[in-house]
Amino acid sequence: MIDDRDALASTAARNVALECLEAGIEAGHPQRVVRDAVTLEDETLRIADATYDLEAYDDLVVLGGGNAAAHVVVALEGILGDRIDGGVVLTDDPVDTEHVEVREGDHPVPSERGVAGARTLLEAADAATDDTLVVMAITGGGSALMPAPAGEVSLADLQATTDALLASGADIGEINAVRKHLSALKGGRLARRVTPATVVSLLFSDVVGNDPSVIASGPLVPDETTYADALAVLERYEIDAPEAVLVRLERGAAGEITETPAIDDPAFERVSTQIVADGMTALEVARETAANRGYEPLVLSSRIRGEAREAATTHVAIAEEVRATGNPVSPPAVLLSGGETTVTIRGDGTGGPNQEFATSAALELADGDETEGEAGITIAAVDSDGIDGVSDAAGALVDRTTVEDPDSARTALAENDVYPYLETRHALVRTGPTGTNLNDLRVLVVE
Repeated sequence: MIDDRDALASTAARNVALECLEAGIEAGHPQRVVRDAVTLEDETLRIADATYDLEAYDDLVVLGGGNAAAHVVVALEGILGDRIDGGVVLTDDPVDTEHVEVREGDHPVPSERGVAGARTLLEAADAATDDTLVVMAITGGGSALMPAPAGEVSLADLQATTDALLASGADIGEINAVRKHLSALKGGRLARRVTPATVVSLLFSDVVGNDPSVIASGPLVPDETTYADALAVLERYEIDAPEAVLVRLERGAAGEITETPAIDDPAFERVSTQIVADGMTALEVARETAANRGYEPLVLSSRIRGEAREAATTHVAIAEEVRATGNPVSPPAVLLSGGETTVTIRGDGTGGPNQEFATSAALELADGDETEGEAGITIAAVDSDGIDGVSDAAGALVDRTTVEDPDSARTALAENDVYPYLETRHALVRTGPTGTNLNDLRVLVVE
């Protein structure tokens, strides 16, 4: 899974960190998750807590989108076979499927081919009848991969707004509050389009707290945010949005455009939502891996958020406490966390939240006890989909030997240009597309 793994695993602690990363990512792969969550006995389909009699439907179609959507389709086809009558999913990680069309889009910024794919998705939703069972595959990345600009908003408007929001330090809930109100399918609008079909949605959560209305901007669930909320996000982060975006949000706030559907909307009467994997899915298997290697594991939280470099400081402080006092666990130990940190971009470089986390952590370690040597604290941080920010790396693996020139590392952070710095230090972790997306995964090995 990891490029140049042997070179990265130059110490026992580094090897353990990589093993935990690999195990956690593999735990969230759709082939494994769907096998556990979906079963077919005769004509009874069970998806998590919901069951469906396939004989009650004329058609079964699979729709959806996200980084892992095509892999979900492959897993479903392995169970349902030719019972699937068609469908379409949008992804940036395509794989061959037998019964469902796979359309490519782009992430994290939407593209023209994504818009074309979303148009096809909406057409398939419109074609569903009350005799159709729709299995919806929704995974992280769906907001960008299922773009459907609404009203007078253009793709260029959507791209500019997305770029600005991603650079602002806004969290995913705030970003998606805006995206929902610029879309023809997000914020529950896809549920209206697929009515009157029966819908069961398989969600792979990449958001802290697993709020279904935030995962992929909640195309099939009620939306509590409003046009006014979206405007407030733009104002809070001083986003200079395109004119068409502001006009739409202002008209919506004034009641001139219909709001996204709320919980009492009849569109949701035949929709079931099943979260089949989340950040804890990866953390639990990473914890087992650490324990099997003889380390005391501790999951700090699956909900870490905030500025990446600040979160790194706190993580290092906890690891130092473990090493110095044996609290809250005794070394050798592996500390684990998930969630989704953010980066407020002030420079013009390349990197991502996990790379900034790792760089900040490496600086903290370099400033620590020089007697610890290589066997002190080792830290790995990756985005589970294999794409951290705007780069080809999933994240990075560091220890106190990573930073030789602290000034260079601090400059890289100040310019939001940590990718080239980490590359020169041979610290980048590259996986390529992993087939899943379950938040960030961080591993701290304390010898």
